[in-house]
Amino acid sequence: MNVPETRWLQDLQRLLPIRSHYVISGAIRDSFLLPLAPLDASSGGATLVPFNRALWESLKRLDYRLLLIYDPVDGLRVYPDDSGQRELATRLFDVKLADGCQQISLESLSNLMKKLSAEREMRCALVLDFASRITRKAEQLGEAEHRFFVAAEKISLTASAIVPREAGGPPQYNPILWLVNRAQDLPSWFTLDSERVASLVISKPDFEMRQAAALQLAPLFNGYADAAATVRTQFVKSFTEGTEGMSLSALSDITELADRQKLGIADIEDAVRCYKVGALDNPWRKDYLRKKIRDGQSFIEDRVKGQHPAVVKTLDILKRSVMSLTGAQARSGGSRPRGVLFFAGPTGVGKTELAKTLTQLVFGDERAYLRFDMSEFAEEHTSARLLGAPPGYVGFDAGGELTNAVRQKPFSVVLFDEIEKAHPRILDKFLQILEDGRLTDGRGDTAYFSETILIFTSNLGIYVEDNQGNRSQNVKPGDSYETVEFKVREAIGNYFKFKLSRPELLNRIGDNIVVFDFISAEVAAKIFDGMLRNVARRLQEELNLQLAMPATVRDELLARCIRDLSNGGRGVGNQLESNFINPLSRALFEQELEGKQRVTVIAITEADKVISLSLQLA
Repeated sequence: MNVPETRWLQDLQRLLPIRSHYVISGAIRDSFLLPLAPLDASSGGATLVPFNRALWESLKRLDYRLLLIYDPVDGLRVYPDDSGQRELATRLFDVKLADGCQQISLESLSNLMKKLSAEREMRCALVLDFASRITRKAEQLGEAEHRFFVAAEKISLTASAIVPREAGGPPQYNPILWLVNRAQDLPSWFTLDSERVASLVISKPDFEMRQAAALQLAPLFNGYADAAATVRTQFVKSFTEGTEGMSLSALSDITELADRQKLGIADIEDAVRCYKVGALDNPWRKDYLRKKIRDGQSFIEDRVKGQHPAVVKTLDILKRSVMSLTGAQARSGGSRPRGVLFFAGPTGVGKTELAKTLTQLVFGDERAYLRFDMSEFAEEHTSARLLGAPPGYVGFDAGGELTNAVRQKPFSVVLFDEIEKAHPRILDKFLQILEDGRLTDGRGDTAYFSETILIFTSNLGIYVEDNQGNRSQNVKPGDSYETVEFKVREAIGNYFKFKLSRPELLNRIGDNIVVFDFISAEVAAKIFDGMLRNVARRLQEELNLQLAMPATVRDELLARCIRDLSNGGRGVGNQLESNFINPLSRALFEQELEGKQRVTVIAITEADKVISLSLQLA
């Protein structure tokens, strides 16, 4: 295949007749694909080279004879570093490069820039590498730096295009190229006020460029040489699509990693994932996971009571994730999160508990569960805390809580609790996560969400507001599950479409909305019994006491705890605390417990709104 043109080199060649200085930012440390190797079917006739080599090869074709490189650490040198180039630099600019490089001051550098811009014997170029480090702060220049940039601005304006006597050809400037992390690292008046200074941003490689690089790197993978044509084609396709948003240097690193880990062309997805998340071991590929999920319904329903439809829908999405069919309907969905779930329904019915149970089921450890309470991110400025501050702002180098957590635990369940309470501007960031499976923080570090399950929880649809802002109950205990599901889904759709005006976010979530039902009295009784067993276990562990109570006392306590189910299982727990745990603690506090092994609750009484327990210790 033909090697695609490198855009920034094309722009440089186009601008050389009219611009003398270039501020170049973006992917300056990437590799670039150039047609330097003999054309052959396997490599596509291309070679990956660093910036300086790419620049030099491009300038050579335009009859440039000398390329000088300066950086604040090593000083001045020539590229390529050979005796002929050093002698030429010495003759033209009176520099001393016998040892390969020469340290020079900013004043000497500005004099060199002036000589180079006026050189008419032959075409030359100068690269100021790590130019962001020449200044302390662009707004707080020292005297020497200020004088240097003023000189540079003057040189850019007074330079003239040159027609070398030897080479001939069209007039072109001897360019000076400033390599910076960000264009704002240089004084704004230098980059904006001089019409001879051009700004070039080197973008990440597009699909065509990555495909060409993948084709060039493919022969280095084990098994490629012996593979059939269709297998080779599929390998290049998977390599290209799996590295969306990555640099060509990253593709080279993936190739090196695959070689070290003995990964062949059939393992390209594992190689890309290993590079992204830093882990070769993939829990999603473990044989035991399918068995755990196959038996997962009983495991989940043992902890999450009365939510059978929600559990079934969740397991369906989980099975799809394990089979790597998430986003299978799209042309390329390999970088999206493994699963996306939107848990909606009344409070206290098990949404958060299901997220924890899901984590335990998949990863065998609840510590792989990352929870973010979105009520803490109700203000727009809090996005800096969650996702990282923009470059240049205070704290940008610390990253974000979310991006840092996912980099540390790439295989995890990430819970965004009460998502409707987050600021709408923060919600916009989820579009990128849901679509591309990645997010870049202020430090420039990318967090990959391709191995995570994202869970959003919400109480949307339980209460609705009319046009006057009056709040009313939309669904209530006793409604059929079909009614609850329909009304809650409808309310969620209206919220994203009309109140937030972000239907695209709802589209990214798709049909992954899982609606939880109100808990019934029967389910509440099961929750009550489970909580009561927890109390008994804690008494045994902490006080070495066995708890007992007659059935009549248990039934009375149950009636007190489930008389109001509007707050779900959490409400049952609150009532158990008020009606049993608090009076039990009070009664035991007054007793001498040494030598006692059993406590029996004889009766529950209430006087002046104070609940008391009659106990028998043995």
